[in-house]
Amino acid sequence: MFENVDVQEAIKRSILVEKCARDFYRLGATHMKDDRARKTFELLAAEEEEHAKWFYDIYAGGDIPDFDAFMAVDPSTDLDWLSDKEKAVMQEMDERHALELAMHKSQVLEKSLRDMSGKIADDRASAVFLKNAEATHQHYELIESEFAHLMGMVHETDIDTYVRE
Repeated sequence: MFENVDVQEAIKRSILVEKCARDFYRLGATHMKDDRARKTFELLAAEEEEHAKWFYDIYAGGDIPDFDAFMAVDPSTDLDWLSDKEKAVMQEMDERHALELAMHKSQVLEKSLRDMSGKIADDRASAVFLKNAEATHQHYELIESEFAHLMGMVHETDIDTYVRE
């Protein structure tokens, strides 16, 4: 995702990736019939916008002059997060498949962010990539927990509810 780019280009691309992730979760929320799953996707969408802002705040380029205007632009289909194919597939998905896809995307993004964090010499930028990777890992755990709930599984975070000494 971030191969052979300079720091500012990686930051700019990360803003776009986070926007696409936000758009993915927003679209997913519109197709959720289960209230908890919908609320999870809505929460994740809001957090992805916050993540985009973290990158925007360290971006030195002048081609994204206004964050809110940039985020208001129609969803991009240039990146893996929300391709035209995925938009069509999302409309046909049930909650289970949407959550599985979201878990997969979170894992891929987390790895990419961690890899990029290690490649950047700029401490401030590296810290933002790492902070975002950690937040993305938390997203994965939230999605995994919601998936377990939806599937009627006992998730590790619920273990005290079901197992008492």
